[in-house]
Amino acid sequence: MATENNNQDQRLQSYELMIIFTPVLAEEEYKNAQQKYTELITSNGGNIVAAEAMGLRNLAYPIAKKTTGLYWLTEFQAPSTLNHTLEIQMGRDENVIRQMITRLDKYAVEYNDRRRKGIKLEHTPKRAAAEAEEENA
Repeated sequence: MATENNNQDQRLQSYELMIIFTPVLAEEEYKNAQQKYTELITSNGGNIVAAEAMGLRNLAYPIAKKTTGLYWLTEFQAPSTLNHTLEIQMGRDENVIRQMITRLDKYAVEYNDRRRKGIKLEHTPKRAAAEAEEENA
């Protein structure tokens, strides 16, 4: 019984991590911060599927008197126990002004894969309704 629970805990789940770093980081510091979290994920049993440095962007509202931030988006697979470790590390890091970890379902993983490859979604709701009418006719 205990081995079953241990196997379930070690299953890899798909996650997306968005971090907003403080805009005062130099390019080298920004890359080092990305590398730090990439290594944290891989050293704890995860693997990086994709990472995208989105660069400097405007914030929707000021955070800590800052109106811009350096965005970094990464998709990874890891055991669920890694999330707590990541949140603790990001909370301690003074360069992180906001972060969000989202668990991805199979549809989100497929969407992200298509977005990275530049494939447009061919099946739109309007087209789906037209196909349903054709099947009923």
